[in-house]
Amino acid sequence: MRLEFIRCSLTKSMGLKSVFVVLSLGFTAGIFAENRIDTQRPDAPDLAAYGEHSIGVRQLEVVNADQIDMLKLDPTKTQPTELPHYDRPLTLEVWYPAVKGSQGNTTLKAYMRDGKTEVDLHGKAVRDAKPETGEKAFPLVLVSHGYPGNRFLLSHLAENIASKGYVVVSIDHTDSTYRTKAAFSSTLVNRAVDQLFVLSQIEAMSQDKNSFLYGLVDASNAGLIGYSMGGYGAVINAGAGVTERAASSKMGAPFGTLKRHQSGIKSKADTRLKTIVAFAPWGMNYQMFSNDTLKEVSVPMLLIAGSQDDVSGYENGTRAIWQGMTNVDRSLLTYDNANHNAGAVMPAPEESFVYDKTLGFNISEHYIDAAWDNARMNNIAQHFVSAWLDKYLKNNGAMNAYLDLIPNSNDGVYAVDDEGNPKATNTYWKGFPKRTAKGLHFESLSPSK
Repeated sequence: MRLEFIRCSLTKSMGLKSVFVVLSLGFTAGIFAENRIDTQRPDAPDLAAYGEHSIGVRQLEVVNADQIDMLKLDPTKTQPTELPHYDRPLTLEVWYPAVKGSQGNTTLKAYMRDGKTEVDLHGKAVRDAKPETGEKAFPLVLVSHGYPGNRFLLSHLAENIASKGYVVVSIDHTDSTYRTKAAFSSTLVNRAVDQLFVLSQIEAMSQDKNSFLYGLVDASNAGLIGYSMGGYGAVINAGAGVTERAASSKMGAPFGTLKRHQSGIKSKADTRLKTIVAFAPWGMNYQMFSNDTLKEVSVPMLLIAGSQDDVSGYENGTRAIWQGMTNVDRSLLTYDNANHNAGAVMPAPEESFVYDKTLGFNISEHYIDAAWDNARMNNIAQHFVSAWLDKYLKNNGAMNAYLDLIPNSNDGVYAVDDEGNPKATNTYWKGFPKRTAKGLHFESLSPSK
């Protein structure tokens, strides 16, 4: 009856042929949604391609005991004599190299931005596949989402780099997911803590013979990928403290709960972290960091951003962080004219193309960019993150050629001989097919002398 009503109503204004198209598209989106996270466009740069390893994926649950319960603090009240504490739960998704030829379920169940709709995401990782074991453990990479987000928001990247010989652990940050979004102060205080806690938990599991991670992962050789608020936490864990102004502001985290991250109080960067990738790290545009606190960063960092980022800021945000970390090697990849989602966010699920009255916007806006295609942005991010991690976690000197580039991709000169070998005049970005290195900047700075 419902289908007949729709058909009759639409036929009067659109014609039967148009109705057939509309209904066909509707059924395709609702029933046969692909929602691929493993798309490789024909114009993808070389290092975006999946690696030689089959991939497994598993879910883990961990609990960080005796943490400050930010949701029970009322900033309008006087400071309590004792801060409330609770045991903080965190759900993890782990992508890892699996035995060759692993077969099974490759569907991820994930909630969309509305926090109500669960959708299927399709990739290459096999649920609970047997891990690939060898003589040497794989480097660890942690992934930390934005506010709000979830552990699947960067699943395209997590799965991709796992295929290249990494164990990748993505965190659901309590009070920051689509289904648990709560006081922002919890994210300010807990984000960097969550990241290091998970690092320690994975290290313990790697030494536990009862864990599937036993001997599989080397947590002493770790990288951290953070997006937006995940990038905020990553900057802190790279060594930067937050400013005194941020720590004492009542507008952020009340009752001095942010002081644990304040410059001069917090500990230095964790020695297990060898490098960091920060997509659109939040905070500099709100004076969370300063040039003085950024000087404390001691971990090489790749920053990725859109030049039109109106959430974390560009000139006064990500670019300012890149410029301020004067004691480390760091690079900045910029998607010209892209906004806050540049590179990090997976393609919008087909089910997200609907207006949500509660949110007040079309759900797809949480994922898409006005100027760039998501799969295109993702492929470029996969390429550069792969090169960066291989350089710093695998000491692969061959990756330097992919990172030593002229700053403006549009200025590159494509000059190769008949056999495809670069000529002396070639300045085209390595790994990018002809006519594809466009609309990007890649800039690098060395420590100040």
